[in-house]
Amino acid sequence: MKLYYAPGACSVGIHILLEEIGKPYELSLVDTKNGAQFSPEYVAVNPKSKVPALDLGDEGPVLTEWTAIATYLATANPEAGLAPKDPLGLARAVEAVDYITGTVHPHAFTRQFRPHMFSGREEDHPKAVETAQANATKYFDVVEKRWGGDPWVMPQGFSIADAALFFVEYWQAKRVGQPLPPKVDAHFKAMLERPAVKRALEQEGLAA
Repeated sequence: MKLYYAPGACSVGIHILLEEIGKPYELSLVDTKNGAQFSPEYVAVNPKSKVPALDLGDEGPVLTEWTAIATYLATANPEAGLAPKDPLGLARAVEAVDYITGTVHPHAFTRQFRPHMFSGREEDHPKAVETAQANATKYFDVVEKRWGGDPWVMPQGFSIADAALFFVEYWQAKRVGQPLPPKVDAHFKAMLERPAVKRALEQEGLAA
C-alpha cells in the first residue's frame, strides 16, 4: 500500500492506523502548502485534490476519503483491533469518525486555517476565523459530554475513532494553541504515548 499524505494534515490519522496495523506500506508526500494536490500528477491519483489517498496495490484502484480508508483498514485487518466487531459498535465508531471528518474538520479548522474558502472578501476573514474558533470549542464540548471510553473514544478500546479525534486534537493543542476539555485532553496525552503515534509523528517531522 502507498499513503499519499501531507505532514500534519488529517492524513496523519491514517498514517497512525497503518503503523498500528504493522504491515509494509510506502509514504508519498503531497506538498499541499505549495499546491501539489492540484498538479496533474496528483490529480491523476486523486481527482479530488486532497489527502489522504491510499493506493491499495493489487487490491484495486486508489481509495479516497478518510472514513472510507479507515473503515477499510479496520475491516481488512481485524487482527489489529481497530474497530468494534459487533455491527452497532462499528456503527458507533464510524459515527464518531464522521462527526470529526464531516463537521469538526471543515467547520472548526478548515474555516480557521483557510478562511478564503468560506468568504471571498478579505475583510470578512477575521470573522470566519472567529466563528471557526467558537465552533471548535462547541464541537470539543460535544465530544467531551458524549465520552464513552476511558481513555479511548469507544468503550471497546482503541479504534479508528481515536485516530480521527487525534488529528483535530493535535491542531487545537499544537497548531492553534488552545486547551482541550479534560477527557479530550487525557485522550490526546494517551495518544501521544502510543508507539504508533510516535512513529507517525516522527516520520512526518512533527513535534510530539
